Amino acid sequence: MAAQERAGGKNQLRVGRLVKAHGLKGALKLELYTDDPAGRFVPGAEFTLQVPEASPWHGKTITVREYRLMNGNPVVFLEGIDDRTAAEELVKAILWIDQDDATEQAEDDAWYDHQLVGLDVVRDDVVIGRVARVDHFPAQDLLIVRVGENEIMVPFVTAIVPTVDLAAGRVIVTPPPGLFEELPEADDTPDASAAAEASGDSD
Repeated sequence: MAAQERAGGKNQLRVGRLVKAHGLKGALKLELYTDDPAGRFVPGAEFTLQVPEASPWHGKTITVREYRLMNGNPVVFLEGIDDRTAAEELVKAILWIDQDDATEQAEDDAWYDHQLVGLDVVRDDVVIGRVARVDHFPAQDLLIVRVGENEIMVPFVTAIVPTVDLAAGRVIVTPPPGLFEELPEADDTPDASAAAEASGDSD
């Protein structure tokens, strides 16, 4: 999981997304981006909301009233959200928390964008590219890896990026077949053309 430096120079961690309204009392189902939801979603915890600019919640924060598991699903109750109609306004909102002194203990699998950008990308002990940037999307984060003149979008999930080694300045990838398959070398085409011309000349 990647953290992101957001407006005002604050370092923030993305910790969840409000997926859908649950019941009639303002509860919302959560998609979790944290390994410690019980520690993050404590009563009184305040989150910055990432919502469209047209949303009445744009630029505002929200406070947790209660967090619980219902039928195995993480559900959160928020201050001021007391019915389903109010909850519907927050569906798809992404929750961010300031990474300040009180929350200095980041998850083991959380890194800031600036820590990832510039790292070598290694596959089978061979450097194949470099992290150009990190793109954040509701479903997952993507590492944008520059390979030559191309940019490859790599899902930032453990199955594909099992190791981030900041000390060594690299990330190790185990991509599925085809993700990093290179395009034909640029100088192959002229060679092929020359061979074709030579063949034509000999006829």
